[in-house]
Amino acid sequence: MTWVNMTVFITHCWKSVQSELNETGRTSFWLRVLAVLAFSSMVLALPASAQTSASSALEVTELRLDRADGALLLQSSLRLDLSAVVEDALQKGMPIYFVTEAELTRDRWYWYDKKLGAVSRHYRLAYQPLTRLWRLNVSREPIGAVGLASSLSQTFETLPEALAAIRRTVNWKLADVADLDGDNKYTLVFKFKLDVSQLPRPFQMTAGSQAEWNLATQKTLRLTSDMGR
Repeated sequence: MTWVNMTVFITHCWKSVQSELNETGRTSFWLRVLAVLAFSSMVLALPASAQTSASSALEVTELRLDRADGALLLQSSLRLDLSAVVEDALQKGMPIYFVTEAELTRDRWYWYDKKLGAVSRHYRLAYQPLTRLWRLNVSREPIGAVGLASSLSQTFETLPEALAAIRRTVNWKLADVADLDGDNKYTLVFKFKLDVSQLPRPFQMTAGSQAEWNLATQKTLRLTSDMGR
């Protein structure tokens, strides 16, 4: 079994750099940089066999629009299975981010299609070792930009319970029924992905090139004005 582990190397470098930087007054900045690099190396320190045998799986299993109270409501379900690499990162304390997006447009032959509505949700999933609970934050905006204070928070006892909350979309208002026009045709585009851009910056370069982190799917439905009836 082949292991990729740079922890000993990082620890040795840490001590050397700390000794030198204490004399220059820049210790705290560089130690923070080294901490992120050390954490990234530990997250990736999995057996090669585990990295190839337990990949992520993602698929849209249900997608539709329902009518209720004059609105078009989005319903969706995902098959979402995380790879061993991503689960290990979560267990080590790294938050993982996901985003769901949906857009409804009306076809126009003479110009760009008209957007009738769009909705998105951003998720931050993190494990809390002290309480042994999983915390899920949900926001309409990227959580890394607006912070946790502006998001809704839930806690779960297990990872499958937390993922179940991410897998389903229930009654998200996408547009008004009144926006539908005659016999026109419409397009519903649904997207879901693991948002690597929200990870720590040094880790983005490593994770972005690995298949285990390339978790994204898209589904498109062609609809008519009688959708949801």
